[in-house]
Amino acid sequence: MADTVCVITGGTDGIGKAAAHALALQGAKLLIHGRDPEKGARAVAEIKARSHNPAVEFLQADFSSLADVRRLAVMLVDRAPRIDVLINNAGGMFARRKLSQEGYEMTFAVNHLAPFLLTHLLLGALQGGKPARIVTTSSEAHRRATLQLDQARSSYSAMGAYGSSKLANILFTRALAKRLAGTPVTATCLHPGFVRTQFGRDMPPVGRVIFGLVSRFARSPEKGAETIVYLATSSQVQGASGGYYFDCKLKQPAPAAQDDATAEALWKASEQWVGIG
Repeated sequence: MADTVCVITGGTDGIGKAAAHALALQGAKLLIHGRDPEKGARAVAEIKARSHNPAVEFLQADFSSLADVRRLAVMLVDRAPRIDVLINNAGGMFARRKLSQEGYEMTFAVNHLAPFLLTHLLLGALQGGKPARIVTTSSEAHRRATLQLDQARSSYSAMGAYGSSKLANILFTRALAKRLAGTPVTATCLHPGFVRTQFGRDMPPVGRVIFGLVSRFARSPEKGAETIVYLATSSQVQGASGGYYFDCKLKQPAPAAQDDATAEALWKASEQWVGIG
């Protein structure tokens, strides 16, 4: 991965940080995104110290704001006119219904609209050199979900909203791969497994306790990051595009995630919502 520029969102904690460390060990130049500057500084210092790779930098942005996503894209292109790997890993699950700064349901905004817009804004840098890869973190939670395109819904379920956003990640990857066909850029997505992270910190107290107990049986962030690193680096998936992976193997997603008409409807709606149509 020497002379390879990797951008990873949500890279200051959990599987994102574990993936960043693994990529740094392989010599990649890393641009790591996160929301918290203090956590970002600590993560960069730790990755540099453990990997002995000085080419690690933190960039701050809040994915609940599309304006912040646009600002992040400008900073990234300024630092790296050519990007070889974009890892869309940042995400969240919110116990109560919240709205993003633009008025969209927060889980959908952070988990889908933000990476959708960021990917669009970075396509020029991704297409500017050698073959490049776009890797997006999804989840098996998509199998129990329906796509929620009605942003005015009054009812709310944390798991329902999360599952819908993860279904959107796979549909986005599917539609993106079709648009990138014939170019040197590929798009894949993955399920990292049930990973022991701080992911459930926004849940109510009872939910946090339950999540903490169940997490004792979860895999480590390093194990969860393996498929991210595989899709970002392995020659075995060079040129592969549009697939959904788990434990470094291609896996069939739910039928709803293979619906091209739904993928196109989501794409068109997303363009309108982020203002790029």
